[in-house]
Amino acid sequence: MVKRTDSRKKSRHPINGTTLRKAVTWAISDKIFAHVKLHGNTSWNVADLVLLAVVWVWSGDATLTGAFAEAHHWSMKVLGRAAVGTFQGLLKALVTWSAPLLPIVAERLHELMEKHGVAHWRVGRWLALTVDGSRMSTARTLANEKAFCAPSFGGSATAKYRRKKRRKKGIRRRTRRKAKQNAAPMKPQIWVTLMWHMGLNMPWCWKTGPSNSSERDHFRSMLAERKFPENTLFCADAGFTGYELWKAILDAGHSFLIRVGANVTLLRKLGYVRERNGLVYFWPDKVARKKKQPPLVLRLLQCQVGRCQVSLLTNVLRDEHLSDQEAIRLYKMRWGVELQFRTVKQTFGRRKLRSRTPQRAYVELDWSLMGLWLIQLFAIKEQIEIGEIPEHCSVSMAIHLIRTMLQRWSEHAETTFAKTMRTATKDSYKRKRSKQARYQPDYKDKPAAGSPKVVKATRQHKALLHLHLNNAA
Repeated sequence: MVKRTDSRKKSRHPINGTTLRKAVTWAISDKIFAHVKLHGNTSWNVADLVLLAVVWVWSGDATLTGAFAEAHHWSMKVLGRAAVGTFQGLLKALVTWSAPLLPIVAERLHELMEKHGVAHWRVGRWLALTVDGSRMSTARTLANEKAFCAPSFGGSATAKYRRKKRRKKGIRRRTRRKAKQNAAPMKPQIWVTLMWHMGLNMPWCWKTGPSNSSERDHFRSMLAERKFPENTLFCADAGFTGYELWKAILDAGHSFLIRVGANVTLLRKLGYVRERNGLVYFWPDKVARKKKQPPLVLRLLQCQVGRCQVSLLTNVLRDEHLSDQEAIRLYKMRWGVELQFRTVKQTFGRRKLRSRTPQRAYVELDWSLMGLWLIQLFAIKEQIEIGEIPEHCSVSMAIHLIRTMLQRWSEHAETTFAKTMRTATKDSYKRKRSKQARYQPDYKDKPAAGSPKVVKATRQHKALLHLHLNNAA
């Protein structure tokens, strides 16, 4: 007897909606929210709210309400329920609950990063994090302008210094300024300072504020508010200098590798510790005289990175813990955070946030960063299992795959979720010619930090040191 074959036989793989739900609940389960206490009138489940928020930011719809409609439809069809039924309800819940929920989700993702990215969790002995800042534009509403625009744009000490420097060099601006009465108001922007895991190429934490926020203040706040693993090393560019910031890193028990330029003055032969090659002291006069703080004992590395001579300063004094070659490697890896910002703005579509009020703009940005972090974790975790390295992950392809699965939620997948994420890799072809440089030699915007000033400690410095040691005793 011949058996009849059913042409309508379903694929052995589950539908895309179920696959995505399992992927998110694997990373963000109900258990991590067990200690969260909700108001007695709350009808939604915390995990359902987080899932709805993640799917909302994953949507590729051009409008916030359209993205919510897609997320709500997906939740009703896949889960059979939705945490909230309206867009206003979602935003109201996220404005209230994002502050307590986001750190819990971030801590869970840190655990998964350590568990599944063992070979890339540390670079040598260090858990290497880089930090950098960027601005995200928001909708130009009165509320956003009031909350995010700098009240006195161009009046900061940095802006005045740059104008003074231009006047000295006799450089004239090529762009013509319009009359003040016709000048457009400054665009409202959110400043985000991002800490980025250099080994696994994904976010670690971030802090947001108005467009005139200080990334160094954000850095200090994150140092005070967050817990970091043992042997954490912060790698940053020349914008993260200063005695207070560096001392905060040392007081927290961590290390740093930061590029320094001509605006930093270092001392040598102060006699505070045993002298050796490369050892310098950072002890500004204001700190030594007024605040009476001790000098910072540091190590200066003069490295060749590409065509540039780079000066790197670190508190890791022993070469066996951080060699010159390792320092160069770490500083080169720091560039990945710039690509992360480009991914957030361009690939993920958050160059301009769409929320019309400050509270909702912060929520939109926070959950967008969290949603992108999840996508990167899904892809990199699966690729590490087959021997790929995080640098080869194509985040743009991973985003495309997730959005395709989201739109085709009712279709059966052709392969497993793991195999799908493993395909999100960059092209492996080799270039036949060198890539065009980002900054041309003839351009005046070619970045150059210069070299720090290293001077021999004077008698006055040594007298202040003697006075400090006597007071400490």
